[in-house]
Amino acid sequence: MNFLRLILIGIAIGMANVIPGVSGGTLAVVFNIYDKFVNAITLNLKKLRENWRFIVPLLSGMALGVLIFSKLITILYTNFPVQTNFFFTGLILGSIPMLFLYMAKSEDGQKMDFSKKITVILCAVAGLVLLLTFSYLEVKYGGGDKTGGMSADLPQWTVKLAGRIFFAGLVGAVAMIVPGISGSLLMLILGVYPIIMKSIPALFLPSESLHALILLLPNGAGVLIGLLCGAQLVRYLLKKVPNHTYAVIFGLLCGSAINIFPGVGSVHSPAQAIACALCLLAGVAMAYFSTKLAPSEEKHEEKAEEKAGEEK
Repeated sequence: MNFLRLILIGIAIGMANVIPGVSGGTLAVVFNIYDKFVNAITLNLKKLRENWRFIVPLLSGMALGVLIFSKLITILYTNFPVQTNFFFTGLILGSIPMLFLYMAKSEDGQKMDFSKKITVILCAVAGLVLLLTFSYLEVKYGGGDKTGGMSADLPQWTVKLAGRIFFAGLVGAVAMIVPGISGSLLMLILGVYPIIMKSIPALFLPSESLHALILLLPNGAGVLIGLLCGAQLVRYLLKKVPNHTYAVIFGLLCGSAINIFPGVGSVHSPAQAIACALCLLAGVAMAYFSTKLAPSEEKHEEKAEEKAGEEK
């Protein structure tokens, strides 16, 4: 059951990673697997073997999510952009209370002093400002187009283009680790998002598969390196300054909700208003129930790991 749940979560994260403005790290927080996800990304072979039951289904689901939804998300945003954004806004809003508890959680049962409270609040504000800055960049450089110009044809491969695609994958993957910041948004700003999104479905077309693969390889290499480096950084921060790290993430999450929310003015009919309300509520409910169910499963896994350690 947990294996299937992780595959479904992976699909949702993979889907989010192809949408400019939506963060895969955000959904990792939504489904309450963020800490475990960050800790699982490592070059330590022993840890990889220990966490394979978590890593394999999650990464398999992410790959499926990217492959399946790279085309579907474009269709959804083309035909139902407002409803889709309302759903993702609901997912984020439903996870904010949980993250607030993490941000305000005291260490060793000690009450947070006034100076620490101030610095934590400043970190949350910094996260919010950073995300709003990304929102501004999306409007300025991406034109607010969530599809990223999906009609663009695949360009010819060049060393310069491969380098740009690699760099975009690198910074996009680091951003992917941080909830609230969209890796695909950074790729949109760097001008490679249309290339990547069109190359993924082109892999299944015999006439374009080789061309698409050559374009995707440097992006894949950049993503792999970015994930490993980004995970190390986030893991270090969560260990040394957990409250401040969660505060920044909290600010990023709030800013992400502002960035994605399409606005009441985008609703033009009673039928559309009902559909948007249902999508919003569905997103909130999904986030709420995932945060209620996931911890018990993770505690069970932690106890199993502790027991295995004692037996050794």
